[in-house]
Amino acid sequence: MRHTFAPSPAPRRGAAWLAWTLTALWLFAASAQAQTLPISVSASGNHAEASITLPGLPGSPLAEVLLDFEDASGLSAYSLGISARAVSLSEADLLARLPDADTTLQSALPVMVTIEPPRYGGLRFNGTGRVELHTHLLPYAAGSRLRLFKAPVGGAFRDITDEIAAGSVRARGTYGGFSQFLILADLRPTGTVIANKIQRLRNRVDLLPLAERAAFDDLLDDVESALAVSDYAAALAATDDVRGRAQTRAGAYIANTWRATRTHRNHAGELAAGAATLRFSIAFLRDYGP
Repeated sequence: MRHTFAPSPAPRRGAAWLAWTLTALWLFAASAQAQTLPISVSASGNHAEASITLPGLPGSPLAEVLLDFEDASGLSAYSLGISARAVSLSEADLLARLPDADTTLQSALPVMVTIEPPRYGGLRFNGTGRVELHTHLLPYAAGSRLRLFKAPVGGAFRDITDEIAAGSVRARGTYGGFSQFLILADLRPTGTVIANKIQRLRNRVDLLPLAERAAFDDLLDDVESALAVSDYAAALAATDDVRGRAQTRAGAYIANTWRATRTHRNHAGELAAGAATLRFSIAFLRDYGP
């Protein structure tokens, strides 16, 4: 099913397009807060795509959003509830939701994507999904500090990146639920980021049935012990074991379903997603240092 907010002919590229688009986007974002951007959405089976454009320039996407699910039902453009808006770099309410001053909005892409499925739209999925935010407005470089951040609507943003790839930038992450997404530059020490991700996983483990907690806590202890001696191979293996255990225990022992009604808690999906982004940060520390 396709729900179209703006036509989408083939995109134009090049230096002139980039300069014009950046200028137009800055002016649009600065004109007022909460400026909604045109977006066209298509969805079928376990896959959805959205193209975000500027008003009056439908043929030149600012960004594209790709979503893939392990096991979705009721997926449609309507049930997904996706929107986008231009944000101001001086928007106080938004800046207060970022982790700290070392995580910054990008002037080349001041765009926030919201995925907030309507409660009675019928969407549900088991396990995890994968999100990719793709844009030509940001340059790719090996060791990039660009990251994909996610937040509940109105809540604090956190790093969910599990890959930054070329093309120009493809920021990818795994999720067990939705809400709002930004690409930010993250200059925090990588060790701090890793510690935050481990603590978030521990907080999720504390929500599991008592019989499930010890095994996950032991694996997270293994991650921390390996990192303490810079044994990145062991740290990555233990992180993979966290994800693997979440997936094998899903359903029968650990809740693994997300519903638009918000009546279920997808603990297995959130654990797997948390392990995926932790793996990214450990590998980044190994390859590029703190």
